[in-house]
Amino acid sequence: MEEARLLIVTKRRVGLWLHPSRPEAVEAAVAMAKGLAAHDIDSLVPADRLDEMQAALPDLVVEALPGPGELDIDLLIVFGGDGTILTAAEWALPTRTPLLGVNMGHVGFLAELEAAETTDLVERVVEKRYQVEERVTIAIDVEDEKGESWHSFAINEMSMEKAGRSKMIDVLVSVDQRPLSRWACDGVLVSTPTGSTAYAFSAGGPVIWPDVEAIELVPLLAHALFAKPLVLSPDSVIELALIDGAVTIWCDGRRQVAISAGSITKVTRHATNLRLARLMEQPFTTRLVKKFQLPVDGWRR
Repeated sequence: MEEARLLIVTKRRVGLWLHPSRPEAVEAAVAMAKGLAAHDIDSLVPADRLDEMQAALPDLVVEALPGPGELDIDLLIVFGGDGTILTAAEWALPTRTPLLGVNMGHVGFLAELEAAETTDLVERVVEKRYQVEERVTIAIDVEDEKGESWHSFAINEMSMEKAGRSKMIDVLVSVDQRPLSRWACDGVLVSTPTGSTAYAFSAGGPVIWPDVEAIELVPLLAHALFAKPLVLSPDSVIELALIDGAVTIWCDGRRQVAISAGSITKVTRHATNLRLARLMEQPFTTRLVKKFQLPVDGWRR
């Protein structure tokens, strides 16, 4: 007699990440959790929002999300702006968990939907009707003058910013172990294509389409003849040797370390891409025109 085989069905789990202060984010997350529960899908939220969500959903089981790198969920839905998505990415990136953003901020380039466009979101998640897009990320390794190291990653950009206003910093920039230029400047940005519409854009860098694999290098107010933004190979190794001055290294404006002259900051492509869930085939050109309100009809109409 053939031995019977047991089929083990794992219950689906979806994470819900909420903007830290917007009430509408809580309302949207509550509605999403109810919709998912109707299809026997559990919802998980950050531990610091668990009591709030449990109070709003007394008849449902809502669990706490585990820490960064420990997610075991289908999808992480973020209700907030780009800043909230960048926060959630710290949890999702190590396990390659797809992120789906619902914009409740301002520009919201990383978000897939606006708050008013979520009417069929539950059904799409239940039926897994979404595509996953891969985005380049960068790894940052800092060794200070004492030989101590600091490591992080960035979804948008790494920025080296001078600590004081009294004078510029002095930085020797090398690419692929070859000196490129020495800049007296206010700082240096190294951006991903995803971050090209953020800080790098404000600093005069070009917009890079998100499916382009590249790294962008942007000097900040450099006192030099050769001080234009550069688009490099994604496999380039960028080294920033701080000759003079004190700076703060920022990653996505969230993680930071202060360093002094003699420190070397190395930026490379991170081994793990960010994965963004996309519900619709919306070309980046359309998104760019919409978010920046570009005058496609001309200034004079």
